[in-house]
Amino acid sequence: MSQVVKISALLFSSALLMFAGGMHGLILPVRGEEEGFSLLALGLIGTGWSVGFIAGSIAVPKLVKAVGHIRAYAVMAAIASMTILFNLLVINDWAWIFLRVFSGFCFAGAAMVVESWLNEVSDNESRGTTFSIYVSVTLFASTAGQMAISVTGVAGYIPFVLAALAYTCAVLPTAVTRTPQPAPLQSATLDLRYLVRTSPIAVLAAFSVGMANGSFGTLAPVYGIERGFSTATVAYIMSLAIVAGALSQIPLGRISDRIDRRKVIMGTSLVGAAAGIAMILVNPGEDVMLYALFAAYGLAAYSIYGIAVAHANDFALDGDFSKVASGMLLILGAGSMVGPIASSIVMSFFGPVSLFVVGIAFHGGLAGAAYLRMQAREAAPADERAPYQVVPSEHIVTSETVALDPRSDPEDIVLPDDEDDVHDQEPQAQTG
Repeated sequence: MSQVVKISALLFSSALLMFAGGMHGLILPVRGEEEGFSLLALGLIGTGWSVGFIAGSIAVPKLVKAVGHIRAYAVMAAIASMTILFNLLVINDWAWIFLRVFSGFCFAGAAMVVESWLNEVSDNESRGTTFSIYVSVTLFASTAGQMAISVTGVAGYIPFVLAALAYTCAVLPTAVTRTPQPAPLQSATLDLRYLVRTSPIAVLAAFSVGMANGSFGTLAPVYGIERGFSTATVAYIMSLAIVAGALSQIPLGRISDRIDRRKVIMGTSLVGAAAGIAMILVNPGEDVMLYALFAAYGLAAYSIYGIAVAHANDFALDGDFSKVASGMLLILGAGSMVGPIASSIVMSFFGPVSLFVVGIAFHGGLAGAAYLRMQAREAAPADERAPYQVVPSEHIVTSETVALDPRSDPEDIVLPDDEDDVHDQEPQAQTG
C-alpha cells in the first residue's frame, strides 16, 4: 500500500490517459462508419495511429531531453485533447487519418513519460509490484473508456468532449507531483539481424500479432456496425476481447514457463484461427455466440505477444532483454501499420465478416512456423528461462514499458550520451 500511495498521482494520470485513449480508439471507427467513410479510409485511420505511436516512441525522448518531463507531458496531453476536438469539428476521412497520426504520437509520448516516472520511484525489489499495478490500471481504464461509449454513443459532441476532458485532466496529477524527475527516456531501437538470430519465431510472432490485432482493433467495430449491431454491443464485445486476452496471460504465461513456449504460441494461434473460422462460418448475430467467439479470439490473439517476448528473452544474451523487447515493439508496430490496410481491402471485396480472414492467415501461418521451429531448435531449459511477465495490451506498450518491466536490468538500459547533464539540470528547472 505504501508503494501505491507513493505512485498514486502517476497512476491516476495514467488512468485518465488510458480512459481517453480507450474512448478515442472506439469513437473514430464507429463514427467514421456511420459518416460513410470508406473501408480503406477506416483502415488508414488505424495505420495512422500506429505510425504516430512508433514515431512518438522514437522522437519523444529527444523532446523530453530538451524541455523536461512535465512540459513534454503537458504538450502531449494538450495536443491529444486538441486532436479529438478537431475530429469533432472536421468530420472528414482524410483529416481524421492525418489527425490520428498526431493522437498516436502524443499518446505514446505521454505514456512514456508516466512510465519513466514509475521506473524512477521503483527499485529492483518493488519494480515487479509497480509494473503489475500499472498493467492493471491500464487494463481497467482503457476498458472503462470503451465501455463509456456504450452509454454516450458516438453521435453528437458528448463522447468527443468527454475524451478531450480526460486527456486534459491527465496533466493535473503530473503537474503537481513531488516525485523526483526521472532520467532521460530511452528510444526504441531495432537490430533486426540480432533479433532474427536470437529467435526467428518471436520476430514472426510480433509481426503477425501486429497484423492481426491491428486489423481487429481498428476494424472489428466497423464489422459490428456494418452487421447492424448497436453501439453498446460493439463496445461490449471489444472490451470483452481485450479483458479475455489480459486475463489469459497469467495461466498461459505460467504454462509457457513449464513447457516449450513455442507450443503455447502454436496452441493459442490455432485457437485464434479457429475462432476466426467460426466467425466466418457462423456469422453470429447479437447473441451469446457472438460474445463467446469474440472472447475466444481475444483470449488467444491478445496473449501471443507477451509469450513471444518471453521466448525471445530465453535465448537473448544476459542483459539484452531491453534490446530484444524494444526491437520487438518496432516489429509489432510495423505489422500494426500494414494490417488495417490489408483487412480493409479484403472487407471491401468480400464483406465485413472477411475481416477475420487476415487473422486466420497470420495465426495459422504462425502456428505452422512455430511447429517448424520446434523441429529446428531445442527449447531453452526450464531452469534457465526468465519467469513470464504479464505485459500491457500490445497496442499501448512503449520502450519505457520495456524499461519498467521487471525483466529489464536498469544498468543495461542505454540512455543519451549527455544523460548526466540532463538529469542534473532538469529537477532544478521543473520542481514539483
